Amino acid sequence: MSFRALTMLSLSVTLLAACASQPQPLQGEFAEVTPQDVAAQDSTGLVVRWGGRVVRTEPQENRTCFEMLSTKLTPYGRPYWATDDVGGRFIACRSGFYDPAVFEPNREVTFTGRIEGYDTRKIGGHAYRFPRVAADVIYLWPIRDRVDVLTRPAPWPGWGYG
Repeated sequence: MSFRALTMLSLSVTLLAACASQPQPLQGEFAEVTPQDVAAQDSTGLVVRWGGRVVRTEPQENRTCFEMLSTKLTPYGRPYWATDDVGGRFIACRSGFYDPAVFEPNREVTFTGRIEGYDTRKIGGHAYRFPRVAADVIYLWPIRDRVDVLTRPAPWPGWGYG
């Protein structure tokens, strides 16, 4: 490979890496633990970046709390749903009003903040211990466009069916 080609390849990779970073509010150093991990022990004060899907948005008098179903995050900080591998549930609260019509169930949100305690709530008839995060950042992700992969005809008979 020539020096010029190698230089161009290097420059391209550097530019792509610069474009492929986390949103600025989600950057920082965070503990690599899941809500499920910390529900079993006391991790009060730990700084985390967690995300997932909204289960319920609960406006209160001076703050709004979000009940979340957690999952892994992409390198950009967005919740990643390739499998049913969830990391448990958590509650994230921040002062102010956040509209439940915007933060509706299944919206993807990433939070950064400090674990401030635990709440025990029922999921069905099961008592569940939720870590509660005092959120510094609430990052609501744009809704993903759904793609129907079976909208085009198959390239040959029988492919993709049955």
